[in-house]
Amino acid sequence: MKIILDAMGGDNAPEATIKGAINIINKIKAEIILVGKEEIIKNKVKEYYGKEIEEISDRISIKNATEEIEMEDIPTVAIKHKKDSSMVVGFRMLKEGEGDVFISAGNSGALLTGATLIVGRIKGIDRPAVAASLPAYKSQVLLIDAGSNTNCKPINLLQFAQMSNIYIKNTYNIEHPRIGLLNIGTEENKGNELVKESYKLLKEKSEELGINFIGNIEGRDAFSGEIDAVVTDGFTGNVFLKTTEGVGKFVKRTFKENLMKNLLTKISAIPSISTIKKINEALDYKSHGGALFLGVKKPVVKAHGSSDAKTFEYTIMQAEKFVENKAVEKMIQEFEK
Repeated sequence: MKIILDAMGGDNAPEATIKGAINIINKIKAEIILVGKEEIIKNKVKEYYGKEIEEISDRISIKNATEEIEMEDIPTVAIKHKKDSSMVVGFRMLKEGEGDVFISAGNSGALLTGATLIVGRIKGIDRPAVAASLPAYKSQVLLIDAGSNTNCKPINLLQFAQMSNIYIKNTYNIEHPRIGLLNIGTEENKGNELVKESYKLLKEKSEELGINFIGNIEGRDAFSGEIDAVVTDGFTGNVFLKTTEGVGKFVKRTFKENLMKNLLTKISAIPSISTIKKINEALDYKSHGGALFLGVKKPVVKAHGSSDAKTFEYTIMQAEKFVENKAVEKMIQEFEK
C-alpha cells in the first residue's frame, strides 16, 4: 500500500507533514510518498534529523511538485491552472494508481474540486461529502457533511445518509447504524424547508435503502453514544464541527488550569492521573485524524488545516485503515445496485 501525502498543504507544512510521516513510518505497513518541492523537503529532513531521507526509511520517498495551492486561492482556478502543485500531482498519482490514498491539509475547496474533477465521483452520487469522525460516549459519531457542500438539496442529505450507512457498516461492523438528521428539535415539523423536506425523503426511502433512520436529533444528543451518524448540510455541519472543537479546547484548558491552580490541587490530582489522561484523550479531536471524502472513486482524506505532526500521525494511520477496509470499493458496489 502507498499513501500519498501532500507535503506542502496546511498551516504547519512542510514541518508537520514531514515529521508526522517520519514519526509514524515504523508503526504502519504502508509506504509514504511526500509530494512537494523536493529540495525544500530534503533540506528540512536534513535540518530536523541530520540525515538524508533514504537513511531514515526506505519506505518514505519524495515526488517533486514545483507549485503550491494556497489557502486563499480560488479552488477551480487553482486546480485548473496550478498543474504542478502538490495537490494536483497527488490527485493525478491517485487516479493513475501510483498510490492508494491521498491526504492533504490544504485548501478544502480545492481538495473537493480536485477530488471531483480529477479522481471523479462514484456513479449515483450527486455530491461527495466530508465525513468527520468525532468522539462520543464510549464510541464515535460520524458527522456528514462537515463542510464541503454549503448549499444542499434533500437528495444530497439522503445520499449522505446512504454513504455514512455503508461506511459505518463496513468499517465498524455495525449492522444497522443509527442515523439521525441534525435539527433544532426532534419533532417532524421542526426546522427549515431543507430539513423538513429531507426528513420526509429519509422517512420515505430509509426502508428501501436499508437505512436505520432514527429521525431528527438535536446537537446536544449527538455525543450520547446512541447515534452513529449525524446528517446535515455542509454549512451547518462545519459550524457544528468547529463549535465542538472549540468546546473541547475550552474544557481541557479550564480543567488543566484548575488542577494546576496551587500545590493542594496538584497533589489531589495525583490519584486521578490515569482518569484525567483518558478524559483529555476523549476531548482531543485531533486524535480522531482527518475527515474522509466519501463519494469519490478513490480514498481521499482531508486533514485539519492546523494539523501538527501528531495529528498527521493519526491521519496517516486512519488513511491506512480506510484503504484496508476497502470502504470505497464497497460504496461503489452498493451504489451500483
